[in-house]
Amino acid sequence: MMPINTLHILNKAPDHPRTAQCKHALRPGDALLLTENAVLALSVAGGHDDPAIPVYALEPDAVARGLGRSGTETTLVDFSAMVNLTAQAQNVISW
Repeated sequence: MMPINTLHILNKAPDHPRTAQCKHALRPGDALLLTENAVLALSVAGGHDDPAIPVYALEPDAVARGLGRSGTETTLVDFSAMVNLTAQAQNVISW
């Protein structure tokens, strides 16, 4: 796995203003991790579509909201993988 410049951890629902702020802040070399209500974006069309920015979703949060694997390019991760992502990142921003 390549190093991550900034890991953006988003926990807000897709319609929350902070979600738009987070998406606007994403740059190549960054990664996005969806947690809590942010995983609801997995069921919303027109989500994040920049292939240069990997998107991850915390699987226990997705399962708790009745979401499983989606047709998107999102990778579901467990808590251990979440910790690994934060360790790979030079910076972490929680939204």
